[in-house]
Amino acid sequence: MWYSPSWYHWPIIILLLPLTALFWLLSALRRSLFRLYIKPSVDIPIPVIVVGNISVGGNGKTPLVVYLAKRLRQKGYHPGVLSRGYGGKNAIYPMTVEQSSIVEVAGDEAILMRRHINCPLVIDPIRARGAMELVDKHKCDVIICDDGLQHYALNRDVEIVVMDGQRRCGNKLLLPAGPLREGLWRLDSVDFLVLNGGTVTNSEYLMSLEAGQLINVKHPNKSLSINSLSSPVTAIAGIGNPQRFFTLLEKKQVKLKTQISFIDHHVFSENDIPSSTVIMTEKDAVKCTQIAHDDCWYLPVSASLTSQFESQLLQKLKQVAADKKQSKRK
Repeated sequence: MWYSPSWYHWPIIILLLPLTALFWLLSALRRSLFRLYIKPSVDIPIPVIVVGNISVGGNGKTPLVVYLAKRLRQKGYHPGVLSRGYGGKNAIYPMTVEQSSIVEVAGDEAILMRRHINCPLVIDPIRARGAMELVDKHKCDVIICDDGLQHYALNRDVEIVVMDGQRRCGNKLLLPAGPLREGLWRLDSVDFLVLNGGTVTNSEYLMSLEAGQLINVKHPNKSLSINSLSSPVTAIAGIGNPQRFFTLLEKKQVKLKTQISFIDHHVFSENDIPSSTVIMTEKDAVKCTQIAHDDCWYLPVSASLTSQFESQLLQKLKQVAADKKQSKRK
């Protein structure tokens, strides 16, 4: 209904428009409260990069956050990653995610990022508090905020929107009649628009997701070339856009016997995993380590962006850091 509406969907969309109008009104009121300084926004003394989107569903934020954390470390920065920790149930925040942290406490996305980044990772539903934890405790000099584009209580210096290159903005309507959290006007105010696949325009930057070798969910020391799969397999995915994962497998010439979709952040049980050969996403795999059988595999992916994107981001960060230093002197 959101992305490929047929004629019979439009009566439903029309019925939802009053709720969309209410959503627009509440969102506009909330933004106004921050713009008029009635609700406070917290300034952080170091550059803050927000990686988010204007639509619901998986668009590829997590791979981009991992990419940024790695590249900034290589360029001499000491970055820190800030996450909401969706799905985690820790009693005390802010929480620093360690290698020993578990999904039930930290959430699946935080555990996934922890596997790949060599920098501090803090989760806190109050993002400003978590950001100050990265500054005061971990001495970071730049913060990468995983999601939170609409979390205006934390001021940001660089905004990066990630968009699915195939689905883009769907029917271009706000929730619930469409997939948008904010109107298309919001794209005019961000610093970078990153397209996850598809065809880019002059104002967009292409991000490609590159697949690695299959890794066994239960025995992570075992790996397998995806090209060595000869028999049909079952693919399962509990992410924002499962079809993107299934399409990736098909592009890799994997024969799919069955495709099973779950809601994003699904809590898996043994009954969810078929007894045959199974391939899943890495985000799902972090939740299935204890319940997977010996023939369960996950496909890791890593983000790749252009050198133009990287150089312009670094230039922007240098300018932000200089401005903050100048403001501090005043």
